[in-house]
Amino acid sequence: MQDYLLQLTRELQQRNYSPRTVEIYSNCLRFFLKRIYNDVSVISRDKVLDFILYLQNQGKAPKTVNLYKEVIKFFCSQILKISLGQDIKLSKEPKKLPVVLSRFEIQRLLDNTNNSKHKTLLSLAYGAWLRVWEIFYLRVGDINFDQKTIHIKSAKWQKDRITLLPEKIIEAIKRLINGKLYNEPVFHSEQGGAALTKRTAQHIFQYALQKSGIQKKASFHSLRHSFATHLLENWTDIRYIQSLLGHSSIKTTQIYTQVATYHLQDIHSPL
Repeated sequence: MQDYLLQLTRELQQRNYSPRTVEIYSNCLRFFLKRIYNDVSVISRDKVLDFILYLQNQGKAPKTVNLYKEVIKFFCSQILKISLGQDIKLSKEPKKLPVVLSRFEIQRLLDNTNNSKHKTLLSLAYGAWLRVWEIFYLRVGDINFDQKTIHIKSAKWQKDRITLLPEKIIEAIKRLINGKLYNEPVFHSEQGGAALTKRTAQHIFQYALQKSGIQKKASFHSLRHSFATHLLENWTDIRYIQSLLGHSSIKTTQIYTQVATYHLQDIHSPL
């Protein structure tokens, strides 16, 4: 198995895929190889379909199933140099709206986070539209206090972007990075000074959500969804929001127009 994982990693790296993508592809391939007992000679279209049906029966979301399909097709065509015959189509993904927390719920979330580092982490994720793994990769040198900006490097699709540094938490961040070197992580783990893990950041959010009594099925990414929605409700030009979020297409950003309530507040129900 390790040989195939190494080949996959080398192929992705030479194509300049991001470290996060390499990690995700490797995890998917590792699980698939375990299911076929590391015997690539048995791989066929029917075998792959059996694996896909297994994932679906395990309750995996269509988006996750599609990811496995892409990884397996890439592995077969680019590493094994074999064809699966008739193409395996992607699963239809339901078009769900993002879970958004209101301004009041965001305030409750922060008020119920007593640990100052954890509160700064959640505030920055919300106020600067950061993904959980962008928190993980954030380094001291990425923050420009003079311009009040943050340089997000190698974000989704290997794109850099500049986002805003919320003025309200500048002092908290300065205290957090005091004495740290340029390339050190802004948020470090308590064990050994390494970067805070993505799982720990997600746990911090879920604990704060539970403590604040919010019943919504929100995730860490809901902080990013929430602020994009709140910007729209403040009548911010959607093209600026697109740029700050790092979206290639305006269509991706337009989903927030469906959860923003500003256009509903002036409409009166016939009831």
